[in-house]
Amino acid sequence: MTYGLSSWARIVGLGVVALLTLGPVIWTVSTSLRAPAESFDLPPQIIPSAPTTEAYSQVFAQIDVWLFALNSTLVTALIAVGQMITAGLAGYAFARLDFRFKKPLFGLVLATMMVPLQVTIVPVFLILKSMGLTDTLLGLIIPAWPTAFGTFLMRQYFLGMPGDLGEAAMIDGAGPWRIFRSVYAPLAAPGLAIVGVLAFNYHWNEFFRPLILETSTDNFTLPLGLVSLQGNLGTGSVSVVLAGVVLSMIPAIAVFAVGQRPLREGITSAGVNR
Repeated sequence: MTYGLSSWARIVGLGVVALLTLGPVIWTVSTSLRAPAESFDLPPQIIPSAPTTEAYSQVFAQIDVWLFALNSTLVTALIAVGQMITAGLAGYAFARLDFRFKKPLFGLVLATMMVPLQVTIVPVFLILKSMGLTDTLLGLIIPAWPTAFGTFLMRQYFLGMPGDLGEAAMIDGAGPWRIFRSVYAPLAAPGLAIVGVLAFNYHWNEFFRPLILETSTDNFTLPLGLVSLQGNLGTGSVSVVLAGVVLSMIPAIAVFAVGQRPLREGITSAGVNR
């Protein structure tokens, strides 16, 4: 197989982009395998001179990794499932049902995507405080169930499906809920997988909301718990901090690897249907 000049240019361009993208990840893994004294060597070395896993054992010694990982898994899994349900129902309603003010309401949903989280965190905190849900895992889970992006995505997904399927089910006597549950929801499984995988990866790495809403160490998620590895005034070992970062990346990478096929099939089938 021979490559032309344009093919080689694309390969080189992709190689440069891949190197720029993976560079920080490679440096993070490399530094986590260094001894603390080698963390600031100049010039920095990609391959440690004496690789060691001492930093990883220090992570488990300094913080309760298993508790924080369990909290993060519970929070992100329930958020992902909740967003799949709410996005599926809302997307189907905006795509297939007729009701008053549908377009203005959908525009209002889309408008919420332009509101930063920092703007709404204070009223959300006050509402959760009045309900007694601050410093609880439920306080992190429930407010994250509504998703404007997921609603938009699933609406577009349902719009790309044949309307004849719903009409045939309606002739057979099926109601809106039965049509959604038995006809459209199974066909929308790839789209729902996209919502679930994106929600899991986003909320697994979420730091701001847990920082504001959680005060007890027992309710810390993994990103929040890793902050204590920095020590007082950032005096902690860089190798230990980055070892914790590497450990926190493993579940997100695993979920993305497992969900990569549904993501690809969902995006492809949505494009074909459209």
